[in-house]
Amino acid sequence: MINLRQNTPRWLIFVIDMMIVFTSVLIAYLLRFNFDIPQVELDPLPQILIYMLAIRAVSFLITKSYAGIIRYTSTADALRVLFTLFAGSVWFGLTNVGTYLYDHTFFIPFSIIIIDLLASTFGMVTFRMVVKIAFLEFQNPLRSKVNVIIYGAGEGGITAKRVLDRDAGTKYKVLAFIDDDPAKAGKKLEGIAIMGPDKLENLLKTNTIAHVILSIQRFDPGKREQLVDLCLSHHTKVLTVPPMIRWINGELSFKQIRKINIEELLEREEIRLDDEMISREITGKAILVTGASGSIGSEIVRQLVRFHPKKLILVDQAETPLHFLELEWMNNFAATEVEFILGDITNEPRMAGVFDAASPDVVYHAAAYKHVPMMEANPVEAVLTNVLGTRLMADLAIAHSVKKFIMVSTDKAVNPTSVMGATKRMAEIYIQSIGKSGATKFITTRFGNVLGSNGSVIPLFRNQIESGGPITITHPEITRYFMTITEACRLVLEAGAMGKGGEIYIFDMGQSVRILDLAKKMIQLSGLTLGKDIQIRYIGLRPGEKLYEELLTRDENTIPTHHERILIAKVREYDLEKVKRHTTELIAMTSAHSAMELVKKLKEVIPEYRSQNSVYEELDA
Repeated sequence: MINLRQNTPRWLIFVIDMMIVFTSVLIAYLLRFNFDIPQVELDPLPQILIYMLAIRAVSFLITKSYAGIIRYTSTADALRVLFTLFAGSVWFGLTNVGTYLYDHTFFIPFSIIIIDLLASTFGMVTFRMVVKIAFLEFQNPLRSKVNVIIYGAGEGGITAKRVLDRDAGTKYKVLAFIDDDPAKAGKKLEGIAIMGPDKLENLLKTNTIAHVILSIQRFDPGKREQLVDLCLSHHTKVLTVPPMIRWINGELSFKQIRKINIEELLEREEIRLDDEMISREITGKAILVTGASGSIGSEIVRQLVRFHPKKLILVDQAETPLHFLELEWMNNFAATEVEFILGDITNEPRMAGVFDAASPDVVYHAAAYKHVPMMEANPVEAVLTNVLGTRLMADLAIAHSVKKFIMVSTDKAVNPTSVMGATKRMAEIYIQSIGKSGATKFITTRFGNVLGSNGSVIPLFRNQIESGGPITITHPEITRYFMTITEACRLVLEAGAMGKGGEIYIFDMGQSVRILDLAKKMIQLSGLTLGKDIQIRYIGLRPGEKLYEELLTRDENTIPTHHERILIAKVREYDLEKVKRHTTELIAMTSAHSAMELVKKLKEVIPEYRSQNSVYEELDA
């Protein structure tokens, strides 16, 4: 029995190629003379056959056209065959020129040379394709293949289809292309029908579709979410083709076609920045970033590189993340001068030395403790980092004549219910108060949860799904705002550039998302069934956790800016001397007082701070 998994011996391919060439010469004579070869042409035929076969054999041996693995024949293999045959035919033509100069006769009729070239090329390429198709069918019988639809009949869609055809292990059959362009509807692409988006639902209903592969890179977020919802309702998984810049050596592989993730479904239309305004603030300047290796800080750094700063000074107390950021820098951004500084923002001598040496023009302050339950249990650390650290960095910015200081805050500072939120609100108040006068302009940016950040619920859910569950949710009605890290950091740069000093900018976070709905969709995207493959368990609100997040306090409203996604919060004014006194007292209490007394002081300074699900609720009685 023939084992099709074994490679066909090279000598056998060579013999078959020679048989094809022999047959092609005979076919050329038959066609040239209408299947009635005159005797005058038959007499020299044996010599011509021997000569042509010898030349073909030599050319095959030189180019090794028989050496490829037939079942993996590619365009390059077909071109090598064509080149080899064409070179041999050129030699036949030169032979004719030589014989004509010698005795005014053509050894091989030119018409025979041309017909033989066409017949040989057709025969050898067809032989290879037949073997390849037979092997693929042996590996993946048509009846065992599952149906796939490719959304997008452009370059990405064609490439995805060819990848599926090439990868014998996929066992997929492309049933149709779907494309938004009405001009393509009704046409065919590589033998596959192109249909409009209105046909997709019917295809899903009438066929068992394993996957819909989304090959369009610039896809409207709303339409993408509708598409995914439609596919999930028919138990069809959605895959996506990565951008071309991520293809390996410029070629797409099947392993790179991956499941669409929840972050992509929560994305909004890409924001447009005023690059010229940001460039005026960044280009040629020394920029200091605190919390530089965190999820927000590191993305701010990546965004800053686009605007060609003179130097970046990156500060963080987390050694390992800072090390990884340095490795990333060496691979991607080595052209920009950078200094990685391992240090604590509450260490005044250390930070003063950094400012002395770097003389930054702009500071982006992203360093903070942000995990609500952790800070609820450790209020001293929350005050030290979020309040003392912010005050210290702001005071050093003034002392060193920094032009702008941009603080990254959080929606948890609005009507805070946790120690973390209260300390961030205290930091906001300090920055707002000292930003009223002086050469340094202080700007605060406030936004909600960012997708993929270290504190986001999405990585937690993903890990729980991968481990088989259950998914843990604090409350069935809990909601959160979400924004991508990239979008948030772009808006931070924009707000920082437009700020005149003293503003608190809030970002349009879109619609809040119910965490339960988020978890259910993540389960569907993973191909699992809720209640059968995985469970959801409610564990109750954690200490200090809100049911709903807010971006404004009860006493605040907003004023629009030139950017539709950035608003200015109208906040109440604070007396600077009182704020300084309160922060000094609060910081002093971290070393000599209990956590309860420390939180009590926070509540005195921030009257809207009301604890929830916390031991500190008794202080609100």
